[in-house]
Amino acid sequence: MARQSRGEVLDPDQVQIVHCIERCVRRAFLCGEDPYTRQSFEHRRRWIRERLEFLASCFAIDCLTFSIMSNHLHLVLRSRPDVVAVLSDEEIARRWLLLFPKRRNDDGAPAEPSPTEVAAIVNNEPVLAERRRRLSDISWWMRCTAENIARRSNAEDQVSGHFWEGRFKAQLILDEASLLACAAYVDLNPIRAAMVQTLEASEFTGAKERIDDITCASEQDRKHVHDWERSRVPPNSGWMSPVEIVERDDPIGADVDASHRRSSCKGFLSISLSKYLELLDWTGRQLRDDKRGAIPAELAPILTRIGLDAPAWCDLVKRFGRLFKRAAGTSESLSAEAARRGQAWMQAPGNPLAGQAPP
Repeated sequence: MARQSRGEVLDPDQVQIVHCIERCVRRAFLCGEDPYTRQSFEHRRRWIRERLEFLASCFAIDCLTFSIMSNHLHLVLRSRPDVVAVLSDEEIARRWLLLFPKRRNDDGAPAEPSPTEVAAIVNNEPVLAERRRRLSDISWWMRCTAENIARRSNAEDQVSGHFWEGRFKAQLILDEASLLACAAYVDLNPIRAAMVQTLEASEFTGAKERIDDITCASEQDRKHVHDWERSRVPPNSGWMSPVEIVERDDPIGADVDASHRRSSCKGFLSISLSKYLELLDWTGRQLRDDKRGAIPAELAPILTRIGLDAPAWCDLVKRFGRLFKRAAGTSESLSAEAARRGQAWMQAPGNPLAGQAPP
């Protein structure tokens, strides 16, 4: 059966959460150190991190978390057509012209669009509508990531040709149980790969940026971490979505972030940042074959709510990338997604969430 086109799976007119993976071709190094030439490419992690923050300020897409590995990167993104719908025509044109500038400053950064450049888009209704739709399109986010890094890397290596294996892998996240597992899987990638042993040492991950901000926060900010996460204060993680979602405070379509560092201030999990980091820390310590501890009592309700015990949770996070293919979720969520795509079923071998209703 032919693979469905990306446009049939990812719809910029719907709010969707997608786990995206982009991998380098052959032995090309995204980051890390080449053991054959001893050449270090670690500086490219900073390139990617800065590019992601820039894209978060332009697109109507929330970055929930990320990790940058030696030859691939993980992103968990949420499209926000409800946010892009409330942006003015001028703001749509301005953001697009920052992504694809007509002019650049002396340092190579995009120049602020001129009124004439903005008007050229605003006064062309078909072009304006297309630009508005693209700003909530995850495929365009990934294109703006991949092209920029490939061009810079090839120029640095003095080569031409493909830098990435192909189009990015997209995995729809269908419910909160799979979202929690996916976020943990992404944030714990360096630990799973035996690159580091602790979250504090997991450089260039969403979890690490949140931890760094908490470490530097004032005592007052730590007491009111829910409001602090939504403010302009966090210097490292302020471009990502807050962790905790509160439906009363996170209305659809009315939460555009005033700082312009990110699409919105909407969270994505029904647990606090501190509980999420505690769960990550505990899980990271269990991802060894010789260690299976009891989950702390204060974290047990998180897993109980999604119908998992400690061993099943650890197995889900450890094997998330192999358990789910084109979509991740409970049996009911996967069946509904298969029906939407016109398929009889969706592959999820040994799904620990089988039989669990979406939380």
